[in-house]
Amino acid sequence: MKLSNLDLNLLVSLDVLLEERSVTRAAARLGLSQPALSGALARLRRHFDDPLLVRSGNTSELSPLAQALRLRTAHALKEVERVFASEAVFDPATSTRTFTLHASDYAMAVLGPRVAQVLEDRAPGVMLRFENHPNTVTDSPTDWLRGMDGMIVPRGYVFDLPSSDLFTDEWVCVVDQDNDAVGAALTMTDVAELPWVLTHHGPTRFLSAVRQLEQLGIEPRVQAVVESFLALPFYIVGTRRLGLIQRHLADMLAARHRLRVLACPWDVVPVVQALWWHPLQTREPGHAWLRSVLTETSRHLDRRT
Repeated sequence: MKLSNLDLNLLVSLDVLLEERSVTRAAARLGLSQPALSGALARLRRHFDDPLLVRSGNTSELSPLAQALRLRTAHALKEVERVFASEAVFDPATSTRTFTLHASDYAMAVLGPRVAQVLEDRAPGVMLRFENHPNTVTDSPTDWLRGMDGMIVPRGYVFDLPSSDLFTDEWVCVVDQDNDAVGAALTMTDVAELPWVLTHHGPTRFLSAVRQLEQLGIEPRVQAVVESFLALPFYIVGTRRLGLIQRHLADMLAARHRLRVLACPWDVVPVVQALWWHPLQTREPGHAWLRSVLTETSRHLDRRT
């Protein structure tokens, strides 16, 4: 296949068509006429020899090929955008670049606001986009990192990629202030008998502190699982449940909700938050600047200092 024979604008059309599943909505979003986008869809169908969008009643569904193309197309478009946004010399004061990072809501809450303040002061035209981790991000991190500027993931989940430690935090437990089942300190009996609400509790997404607990022979009695650290208080306040969360976020949430923060009664290994990126980004000036900002703004969070 010769790229010279392809119109890269079709990539933009394909991305929006696969997301909207409607020529009408996609055309409106792209600022094109419906006949123009219908023509683009016809060219895409000829290229792939596939209908891509299949009518089903009053709506359209993605063909099996289109479903497979959806993620690849989004990644390819981000990579093209990054290629043409590259600069030989990066000047944060004048740049209008957008950086995209995958992170948990924990990292967004404790680190994001400080990074945003640095950008406002030093790089007013630069935008940092934080996106939630997809479920499969640690399964194929190299593939994910091709389409973004990096991801903030604790040590122990990603290997063999460029990285930089940002800060170290500790795991703590949180309970409702009025939970009379828990005394002044949490005990291993409490841990074994009381119900839990956990985040990212599964075969490939898990909390390291929970794995350590399981290795001690204690299987938490999990009553609820949520994909958000920020949502934990709503599952704990007014109940007998225990929650597990990082100290920095626990202190923030305890100031806003009726929570007690307690030390874990087992020897928990600290969590080291790290920035990971694709090897192609290592020498890129703008990315190097972003890494320096993240490192600088993380220093106040590091519990080793």
